Amino acid sequence: MSQIKFEPFIKRIFEETGISSQSELASILNVNRSAITQARNKQSIPEKWLLKLYRIYGLNPEWLEKGIGEKNLKRRDDDDSFKNIPKVKARLCAGGGSFESGSDIEGYYSFKRDWLQTKGSPDKMVMMDIFGNSMEPEMRDGDTILIDESQKDIIAGAVYAVGIDDTIMVKRVEKHPNKLVLLSDNISYNPIFLQGTEMNSIRIIGKVLWICRELR
Repeated sequence: MSQIKFEPFIKRIFEETGISSQSELASILNVNRSAITQARNKQSIPEKWLLKLYRIYGLNPEWLEKGIGEKNLKRRDDDDSFKNIPKVKARLCAGGGSFESGSDIEGYYSFKRDWLQTKGSPDKMVMMDIFGNSMEPEMRDGDTILIDESQKDIIAGAVYAVGIDDTIMVKRVEKHPNKLVLLSDNISYNPIFLQGTEMNSIRIIGKVLWICRELR
């Protein structure tokens, strides 16, 4: 959670969005009204609220928190041909399985808007780092990937960010009769088979569209 002064925070939201009450804000954020009261009492705002307000209204999280910088990043997008995609601190496992939670926005990457539109839904895209070597050689430890959270339908052989219980990972996903198979590119890793009720435990977070890699 982000420690901020609540009153200036909510005043900025009301002035920029036209939202007129905390109940309306709770509805937009898809939380209970009591969650707004708790945030006020704790003077603390969940990072996922900032991400949602950016996605819906284009509000700059830094401006919401501190009152500095541009108010609306999407307005800048509308002025030119680029779209800002948030990068979050959650990391995807490409290995045996571990999980680092968090939707804190740590920055933005700009892409050509028309290019993003050929790939999917720009407003539903997010970037994350991966760690582990199960998807080598195509995806390596430390790579940053672009995910479209609107694309959840399974296309055989495509790469997805998936969640199973408390683990999220990046794998190729295939649908077989009465089971799902999660495949690694690295032949040292065995396929993961999900059958019966196990199939209900998987969450398709989104399809991986693009990879960014620093030379080392």
